[in-house]
Amino acid sequence: QVQLVESGGGLVQAGGSLRLSCAASGRTFSTYIVGWFRQAPGKEREFAAAISGDGANTNYADSVKGRFTISRDNAKNTWFLQMNSLKPEDAAVYYCAATYVRSSYLITAPSMYEYPYWGQGTQVTVSS
Repeated sequence: QVQLVESGGGLVQAGGSLRLSCAASGRTFSTYIVGWFRQAPGKEREFAAAISGDGANTNYADSVKGRFTISRDNAKNTWFLQMNSLKPEDAAVYYCAATYVRSSYLITAPSMYEYPYWGQGTQVTVSS
């Protein structure tokens, strides 16, 4: 049974940083695209970042580009989202997600519907 567990969320002041982690078990995702999505209250879930299996290719939503960095540790079946210069509008529940897709099309054209595996979410709150 595949399980994704996020950690690292919390309350931070605007301008601060948080590092989210997603630990996967039940299946190895080291060669597949994984990513992060977020959902703010009253809004639809949206793409934040994705990374290819070898870590060579990444993509970010325009709203987080230059401030967030996605990375992965395939030896630990874990991936991360480093969030810097956080803004109040970054506040949301952050979800990690995993696919069985290797093709770069999902990096350049992210779609949450291509991700069959999801974590339970971790809350990020940014105070102004």
